[in-house]
Amino acid sequence: MRIAMIGTGYVGLVSGACLADFGHNVICVDKEWNKIAALNAGQMPIWEPGLDSLVAANVAAERLAFTTDLAAAIENADAVFIAVGTPARRGDGHADLSYVYAAAEEIARALTRPAVIVTKSTVPVGTGDEIARILRANNAPDGTSVASNPEFLREGAAIRDFKIPDRIVVGAEDDRAREVLHEVYRPLFLNKAPILFTGRRTAELIKYAANAFLATKISFINEVADLCEAVGADVQEVARGIGLDNRIGPKFLHAGPGYGGSCFPKDTLALLQTAEAADVPMRIVGSVVAVNDERKVRMAERVREALGGSLQGKKVAVLGLTFKPNTDDMRDAPSLALIAGLQQQGARVAAFDPVGIDHARSLLPGVEFADDSYSVVDGADALVLVTEWDEFRALDLRRVAETMNGNVLVDFRNITNAEDALAAGLSYFAVGRKPIIALPRQHRKAGPAMTRRLA
Repeated sequence: MRIAMIGTGYVGLVSGACLADFGHNVICVDKEWNKIAALNAGQMPIWEPGLDSLVAANVAAERLAFTTDLAAAIENADAVFIAVGTPARRGDGHADLSYVYAAAEEIARALTRPAVIVTKSTVPVGTGDEIARILRANNAPDGTSVASNPEFLREGAAIRDFKIPDRIVVGAEDDRAREVLHEVYRPLFLNKAPILFTGRRTAELIKYAANAFLATKISFINEVADLCEAVGADVQEVARGIGLDNRIGPKFLHAGPGYGGSCFPKDTLALLQTAEAADVPMRIVGSVVAVNDERKVRMAERVREALGGSLQGKKVAVLGLTFKPNTDDMRDAPSLALIAGLQQQGARVAAFDPVGIDHARSLLPGVEFADDSYSVVDGADALVLVTEWDEFRALDLRRVAETMNGNVLVDFRNITNAEDALAAGLSYFAVGRKPIIALPRQHRKAGPAMTRRLA
C-alpha cells in the first residue's frame, strides 16, 4: 500500500519505518527541513535501538523516503497517518491539538483523491470528529474517511512492540476505513496479532484509559513502598507476591521515583480534562497524578535525609537522567525534579547518562556532566541511581566506594544489592526497604563491613 506519515517524531518515524519493513511504500513528512536532511543522510533524530539500521535497509530498498513536501507525499496515498505531537498545554493540562488540526487542514487542501486519514497521535475523545469537520470544510474529496489507530509503543522497545503487538486498535465509522487499515496491518496477522475494530471515539479513549491504568499501578506501588519503609517490609517481595496473581500481573509494579516520559504525564492530565468537560469526576486518576507529582519533588528530601539532614556544600553524583533506559528522552524525567531540588538546597551535582547527556545539557544548568559511571562519583558524598540502565546494574561498588568522599548510596530503582553495597562499605538507601547504615570509613576494621539497620 502507499502510505504517508505526517510527522517524524518518535511515533511517526518508528511507525513509518516498520510499515515500510512490512513491504508498504511509505513517505514520511516533516516541516523541519533540517530533520529531513538529517534523515536522508542516515542520521536519526531520536535514540531507539535498531532504528538506524531499520531505516537504512528500507531506504535502500526504496520503500521508505523522507520529504518536506506534504502534497507530493499524499498525492497517491491510500492512507495518511497523522503522527504529530500533542503536548500538554501549559496552564490547564489540555492536549494541544494545534499541530493535529493544522495537519488535517493541509491534508484536506492537498488531497486529489479519496484517502483514509488516520490519527496515530494520542488525541482526546472527539478529535476524529473535528478532523472530519476540517476535511469537509476544506473540500477534501468525497469518500475521504477518518480513523483512529492509537499507538502502544514503549520507548526502548518500540520496533518489537510495533512488529509483535499486544493488540492493534482501529476506530472507524465506515467500511472503507476498516478495509484499508485491515490491509495495512495484514502482515501482522501471520503472528495472530489481535486486532480490535471499534468506533472512533472508543479507540481514542482506549489509549488514554490504558496509560492512566498503568500510571495508577506505578503510583499504587510507590505508596505501598512508603508503607513498607514505615513498617519494615520489603516492597519488592510485596510486588512479587501480588504480581503472581494473574488478575494483577507483575508489570508496572516496580517502586521508584515516579513516572515520567512523553506519555503518562500528559495523557493522565488530558484524560482528567476530558472527564471534567464531560462532568464525570475521575478521582482515582486525579490522585495518581497528585501522588506522582509529590513523589518526584520528595526525592531530593530523601537524599538530604540520607546525608544526615543537609545538602549544603555536598557533592551528589547522579547516575541516569532519561526517564527510562534505552532512550534519550528527557521529557518529565524524574531526574529533572531531583536535581533541581538538590541544587536548591546547596548541593553540587555531577551526572552521567549513557545516551541522554546531549538532551540534558540545556535542561540542567549548573550540572557537571561526566564521561562514565565511575568518574562521576569522584569525590562525591552520595551516589544516587535514578535510571535503571543495564550498565548500572553491574557497577563495581568497591571501586565506587574508593572513589567517593562519602559512603552514601541512594538507589531509587532497587537495582543494587544491599549486601554488595555493605561489603563495599556503602550505606544503603533504597525504595520500600529499610536503610542499612555502614560505619564511617575511619571506624571500619578489616573484614566484613560493620553495619546497623535503622529501626
